[in-house]
Amino acid sequence: MQQSTPGEKTIGDIVAADFRTAKVFENHGIDFCCGGKVALAATCTEKGLDLATITSELEDVQSEPAERSQNYSSWALSFLAEYIVNTHHAYLKENDEQIAAYAQKIAAVHGAHHPEVIQISAIFDKIATDMAAHLKEEEEVFIPALKRVDAARISGNTPDETDLETIRVSLGTFHREHEEIGDAVHTIRHLSKDYAIPDDVCNTFMVTYQKLKEFEDDLHKHVHLENNILFPKAALL
Repeated sequence: MQQSTPGEKTIGDIVAADFRTAKVFENHGIDFCCGGKVALAATCTEKGLDLATITSELEDVQSEPAERSQNYSSWALSFLAEYIVNTHHAYLKENDEQIAAYAQKIAAVHGAHHPEVIQISAIFDKIATDMAAHLKEEEEVFIPALKRVDAARISGNTPDETDLETIRVSLGTFHREHEEIGDAVHTIRHLSKDYAIPDDVCNTFMVTYQKLKEFEDDLHKHVHLENNILFPKAALL
């Protein structure tokens, strides 16, 4: 079988194979989580980027010895699911409410001169609300079913059909919700002009934008681990 060239591989597959490549894509404004299903060559054409340059940068990153801890695609399914919950779900639960409160505060104080922060606050409020329901569904319904099916597979038993149906339905729902949240975060980045801090604002404004960028960075990794590694593994069950 002929091996695919780097340009034919999808962004998600490249990052799934070596997460260090995510930094290259981030540096060029390439979405590797929600936009991960697009081939590298097509993405470069769409964004006016030189495929040879991007490929060279990826090869440079991949030429360094990789840490085993970053090889997420090699992790057992249940272990990866637990990692996502304990790392990324925990981050969201600890930070969403605070970021929403900060955004509301700067909207009230600076909204007259910076009307974009009023929109940003409203968008993030919806993100926080939607994300809370999304995490609850993943943790209480999807991941338990996933673990039961995975355990049955490992032990050679027949998985419960109800659990298999839960996984099938959840995957369709989660992909759609990830797209919606990703689009909302992209809108916040656009409104904030890439989180640029105006000269006439307070420290809370600066902290809010820093937290929003931190939220986006964490979300990219979170959604990548699910869309490009966890969910495809789950679909194979």
